[in-house]
Amino acid sequence: MVFRRDLLRTTAGASLVGIVGGITNISPVSLARADEHNSVDQGKPFDQTTVRQLAKSMAQRAYKAPDDHLPDVIDKLDFDGFRGIEFRHERALWNNENLNFAIEFFPRGFLYRPRIDIYEVIDGVSKPVQYHSDMFSYADPKHKIDQDLGFSGLKLMTKLNQSETMEEFAVFLGASYFRAIAKGQQYGLSARGFAKGTADPQGEEFPLFRAFWIVKPKNGIESLVIYALLDSPSLTGAYCFTIRPGNMTIFDVETHIYPRKLISNGGIAPLTGMFYFDANDRNHIDDWRPAAHDSEGLLIWTGTGQQIWRPLTNPVDLQYSVFVDNALKGFGLIQRKHAFSQYEDLSLHYELRPTAWVEPVGEWQAGSVNLVEIPSPSEVNDNIVAFWRPKEVFREGKEYSFTYRLYWGWDNPWTTSLSRIAATRIGAVVDKPDVRFICIDFFDGPLNGYSSDKQLHVNVSSSTGQISNISMYSDTNLHKWRTTFEFDPKGAKMAELKCVLMDGDQPISEQWTYRWTP
Repeated sequence: MVFRRDLLRTTAGASLVGIVGGITNISPVSLARADEHNSVDQGKPFDQTTVRQLAKSMAQRAYKAPDDHLPDVIDKLDFDGFRGIEFRHERALWNNENLNFAIEFFPRGFLYRPRIDIYEVIDGVSKPVQYHSDMFSYADPKHKIDQDLGFSGLKLMTKLNQSETMEEFAVFLGASYFRAIAKGQQYGLSARGFAKGTADPQGEEFPLFRAFWIVKPKNGIESLVIYALLDSPSLTGAYCFTIRPGNMTIFDVETHIYPRKLISNGGIAPLTGMFYFDANDRNHIDDWRPAAHDSEGLLIWTGTGQQIWRPLTNPVDLQYSVFVDNALKGFGLIQRKHAFSQYEDLSLHYELRPTAWVEPVGEWQAGSVNLVEIPSPSEVNDNIVAFWRPKEVFREGKEYSFTYRLYWGWDNPWTTSLSRIAATRIGAVVDKPDVRFICIDFFDGPLNGYSSDKQLHVNVSSSTGQISNISMYSDTNLHKWRTTFEFDPKGAKMAELKCVLMDGDQPISEQWTYRWTP
């Protein structure tokens, strides 16, 4: 068993749910040797249309799964063995060239079996990055194989926290997973290129980034451009990432999707994280810490200007929530708690995990933000998925384009005039075994200027059951207001609860939306 606690100590820690579930049957492929894919080879011209043309051409052919053969000693690598093969920093691409970036690579093995072709693009010409076993150091010498095994992924380096030291700030590794951090942070949630069949009873498909083209930046340039080719039985895709690390690390993402077949369950800009427990949901958790999660809530800014805060849960049964919208402004998996005392974990430091926020560029038409919450007995698995699903299905032979900006940082990058949700706490009510006591804290926005005698009220509703004993309190020292109420489900198996803070007839807070289940 591989534990996420260990995976997160290394950049090899991509999502277990995605990797274990999706790439064990994917094998190595060398696009450089695949003439039938019109791939770029030694010294081939490259421009902004190259990967799009390749993806479109591949989509017109049947999917061909690559061979996953590895030498026996690598084929049997466990996690410790994989972690013991480390890239030598001095062998990084562009090392000592006085650029703002350097690129390091991952070996193949363990969960990361496919050979991922990687190219360097200089002045409009692409050439493969050549593999050599001496690029790596080996804790176990027998793992050094003097043949062209190729790479499984890449890590991006820059001087993020220290002016003289190159540090890792982003990783592409496993299926179409990638993750990033801003200054001062540690890895947490991941993003993906495309979600196909998430929570579908027939199983989920995990497309693979099977080739990357890294454009060498000029001296002094502070952004890095990477192209990627996506492939799976259901679709191909061409991606362009323009990446700018810093206090907020930003990915500008341009996507072109080419379905091989009808896709009715696709997801754009998927985010994948972990929620184990917090004060709103720890009924079945016996743990010494106050909380453990990469993300605590889903935030949605709708096309009508509504701001919805949905606290995450670790449910007993899988939960699928759909938030229908038109002209979406943005959504993200948010980590708002950034004090060590809110987690007390000296090993994993959840307080340093990033928020990821998706901002559409150009208007996305009708569709929905989808949230999947998967039961998990521990923090091993990524059990939270959020993505945008267009109302219209993806049809075979068509091209679909989506452009968005993906922010990695300490909070939602947009300022708001509304008060926000600081915490959700849920517990028992004395002498009422079926009733839940719900406490919601609001902070920021208009509350910063209110006195303690300001007359505010809350609108609380439930799709079923009964709400009672609504109360409101203020703490002007903390600029925080608290509302509490009791909820009696009256035997229901699920209820949708809503709460918003009001000043007269005007809402002055995010809309708290919560799915209660027994």
